[in-house]
Amino acid sequence: MDFIHQVEPYLTEKEQEAVSEYLRSGGWLTEFRKTEEFEKMIAEFLGVKYCSVITNGTVGLYLALLASGIGKGDKVIVPNFTMIATINAVVWAGAEPVIVDINRDNLCMNFENLRLDVECKALIYVPINGRSGDMSEVMKFCNDHKLVLIEDACQSLASRWQDKFFGTFGSTGVFSFTPHKIITTGQGGAVVTNDERVYERLEKLKDFHRTAPGIDSHDGIGYNFKFTDLQAVVGIEQMKIIDERMRKKKKLFQTYQQGLAGVEGVKMLNTNIEQTTPWFVDILLTSKKARDDLQAYLKKCNIGTRVFYPPLNHQDPFSHFRKGSFPVSEELGYRGLWLPSSVGLEYKQVSYICGAVKDFFYNQNVNV
Repeated sequence: MDFIHQVEPYLTEKEQEAVSEYLRSGGWLTEFRKTEEFEKMIAEFLGVKYCSVITNGTVGLYLALLASGIGKGDKVIVPNFTMIATINAVVWAGAEPVIVDINRDNLCMNFENLRLDVECKALIYVPINGRSGDMSEVMKFCNDHKLVLIEDACQSLASRWQDKFFGTFGSTGVFSFTPHKIITTGQGGAVVTNDERVYERLEKLKDFHRTAPGIDSHDGIGYNFKFTDLQAVVGIEQMKIIDERMRKKKKLFQTYQQGLAGVEGVKMLNTNIEQTTPWFVDILLTSKKARDDLQAYLKKCNIGTRVFYPPLNHQDPFSHFRKGSFPVSEELGYRGLWLPSSVGLEYKQVSYICGAVKDFFYNQNVNV
């Protein structure tokens, strides 16, 4: 069996043809009509008024904070289990992160024991791998405490809670289009909102704070975080078949569920596959050692994997948070493994992967 990457982009001849046609048309590559078309497709798919595409998801979080009026002197709540970009964006905006622990059943932010500082201004909720807690409770919590709700939905495009897409619950929602996401444009991301003022602020911030497009007159400090038409051409082709990509992701996850059912030492989180389009196939092992040993064994079998994010308070830049109490994220962050999850993964490959996992536990004298 050839090496199976943990994830790789899924591109077809349609993207190749579209890019070739665009280049032959004399397009200027930079942000223009194709970018607008791509933004419209995303907004219509999610059912929101406005979409602004930008260079990546991290930038999207940063701009969402700035456009929401969050900056120096403010505090922003983030989960202790998330990709480091979530908290980096807070620091980048000049705000102070407040870290909280997660729920064991969905790996998302736990509100039960959260005691808010009066200076908290915003909360970044991260639906991990297309799963979340009760979003009505999340919104109520933010409303009760007058918090701006920003959704880091970078892992959750096409996933929903009670038929409403993630990224559409808060004042802004942020998505990522890196190669391992549901759709990819290489790099890139999007910020969506129903708030016209926030949208206008986003558009200015990403384009040097120009007084009008293409005019070198500026009424504030802005940046060059614009998208490109070349990326949009690729994204448009994938948005055309996003339902197909969603179905494939769901079916792959279900195939893993069937293949790993009953394997002692492996746990898959409860997932409502009707509502969830899993970004990655995630499993929990009994310990860090079991996770590391399984990863090493699968590598010998030509199977690539990726370990979960370590808890934020164990990352060097945020080690000053170690004195806090984050038992769930500190445990589960070291027990999780992402298995191969590409949209283009073949079912025979999934069968091989599941067989290798079973062999590890049943035939390698593993103690679980």
